Amino acid sequence: MRRSLYILILITGCPIVGCSGQKQEILEESTGREEVMVQPAFDDEVLKKKLGRYVQVRIPYDPLIFSEKEQQAISLLYRVARSMDDLFWEQASSIGPGLRRKLEKARGQSERLLARYLAINYGPYDRLDEMEPFLKVPARPPGATFYPEDMAKGEFLAWIEKNPDQKDAFQGCFTIIRRQGDGLIAVPYSEAYRDRLRSASDLLKRASEQVENQSLAKYLRSRADAFLSNQYRQSDMDWMDVKDSRLEVTVGPYEVYEDLLFNYKAAFECFIAVRDPEESRKLLKIAAYVKDMEAHLPIEDRHKNFERCTSSPILVTDLIYSAGDTRAGAQTLAFNLPNDEVVREQKGSKKVMLKNMSHAKFDAILAPISRRVVSKDQQELVTFDAYFNHTLMHEISHGLGPGLILHQGKRVPVNFRLKELYTTIEEAKADVLGVYNTLFLIDRKEIPERLRHETFVSFLAGAFRSIRLGVYESHGRANLIAFNYLLEKGAYRYHQEDKCYSVDMQKVPGVVKELARKILLILALGDYEKAMAFIDKYTHINAELKGVIDSLKDIPVDIEPLFEIEEKLGD
Repeated sequence: MRRSLYILILITGCPIVGCSGQKQEILEESTGREEVMVQPAFDDEVLKKKLGRYVQVRIPYDPLIFSEKEQQAISLLYRVARSMDDLFWEQASSIGPGLRRKLEKARGQSERLLARYLAINYGPYDRLDEMEPFLKVPARPPGATFYPEDMAKGEFLAWIEKNPDQKDAFQGCFTIIRRQGDGLIAVPYSEAYRDRLRSASDLLKRASEQVENQSLAKYLRSRADAFLSNQYRQSDMDWMDVKDSRLEVTVGPYEVYEDLLFNYKAAFECFIAVRDPEESRKLLKIAAYVKDMEAHLPIEDRHKNFERCTSSPILVTDLIYSAGDTRAGAQTLAFNLPNDEVVREQKGSKKVMLKNMSHAKFDAILAPISRRVVSKDQQELVTFDAYFNHTLMHEISHGLGPGLILHQGKRVPVNFRLKELYTTIEEAKADVLGVYNTLFLIDRKEIPERLRHETFVSFLAGAFRSIRLGVYESHGRANLIAFNYLLEKGAYRYHQEDKCYSVDMQKVPGVVKELARKILLILALGDYEKAMAFIDKYTHINAELKGVIDSLKDIPVDIEPLFEIEEKLGD
């Protein structure tokens, strides 16, 4: 029996939940109060299938491995993370937080299913379906809540052209844009989210008094101050200086993926992880090659970034909790921060690998995919070691290549030139250089020779995992670019009879180098038009590829983490 759920949300009132076959209506009373009836765009059975795209994975937390003071610090940091979660809900959607509050109180099966899917997506827009609404609500504004919902790109650009003194504030990562009279104004996060950030700042300072590592304590105090001052650079530097801490904490506004209008505005997130010292030590030799990797890039020296600090700490960790931007939709496997190019030039960047999350995705998703999409004679070459190593090299590669480029006599971050296209091109760069730099290290005998062919085939299988995340999303589009380019150049081959793909081991190294050069030059020149044409050309899905992707529908697309720490610490 098919059943549809309707929810009546009164912006100033309470929800009314029930079943109805009536057409959705938007009613405006004479008082000005707006009532919006919201209807799911599908019935319960479709909703269950959508939820089935996520496989639930328990993420353990054992407080007994920590000292009493560390447990107190983690409890406080957990509360900070929950604040980041609430902030990201506000950033992601203007209507999401209200829906969340209403559905958290729901008791019926349909309502509980919808509440779970809303929580996975941090709002009513499906992150696996190009941000299409799964409720009958207006389309998602490309700028989320970072800009007025009715503001077009042209209005923003015209305003900063007319008011060049406001350009830095308008393009800054830590402001939101609002209307003021007939014009626009940039509001710092510290003002826009004042109450939540004050509370988070206080919690961070209290946590800093409990942690046993003084460099971590310094970062927590510095980040607490940044929440109030809106000046994040010093705390980014202090984060880079955290040494020998068992806890790895990353908190604040970082990535700009949520801003689909310009890729300017940073979203709030938090990671609380535990370092694996032995695994991290194994990677120290790789970190020492960062300068050599920069020199080895397949572009002219004038485009290389030798001024950037070559410090590149690499940490292997197990995640115990994440919140905010990183937890929306597809889960993060690793990250390379900070994004501030000034900090990168002075301090370098840190790569944090989340090994338990990587294992969960490989076992539940990538291994089953490989048995469908890779030719039988190459399936054994899809390995966790190659997959995890490529994730590492992907993150290292984010710190390579053009960062600040010359434009009209000034050095500007490349993302200012590529705008909303930047994250797709940057992710494509990291993906392709991840393979390119793996070959570099194999040739220098720093990692095993067996990883050469394993990397090629694991990268092929991994492309399907990422493409299924959605081609609106930067990582999905980046993988589609690499896949289509390698297929066009003969490095990948499609086998019609078996409906699978294989790697041409002779062709793939040269094609990877060629593709890496094309992407790096787009970044080096800050060429928006070339970036647009490149993305348009290589993000199509042909009939063969669609058929293979469709055959994977019974395999989960991503994981839904169930953090044990939530059960033990609660709200």
